[in-house]
Amino acid sequence: MATSIKIDNDLKFRIQHLAELRHRSAHWIMREAIRDYVEREESRESFKQEALASWQAYQETGKHLTGQEVGDWLNTWGTDTDQEAPECHE
Repeated sequence: MATSIKIDNDLKFRIQHLAELRHRSAHWIMREAIRDYVEREESRESFKQEALASWQAYQETGKHLTGQEVGDWLNTWGTDTDQEAPECHE
């Protein structure tokens, strides 16, 4: 699939300059930039959807953990007193 985009001259120059510095083609620089952007945005969207699902579950059940409870649990990670995740409560 061939796709084309229009970019202004300043950005085109910057891409070409970076490509020269990295000994890569401008095409490679643009492809990597787009791939990185898409991966970052997919990750953000996944996080957002997970947060929305968690909020929905909380609204339906009222079950939760406090920030203090989570922090206390995380502070045990990698220690001799490593603990299981605390139980959610209402």
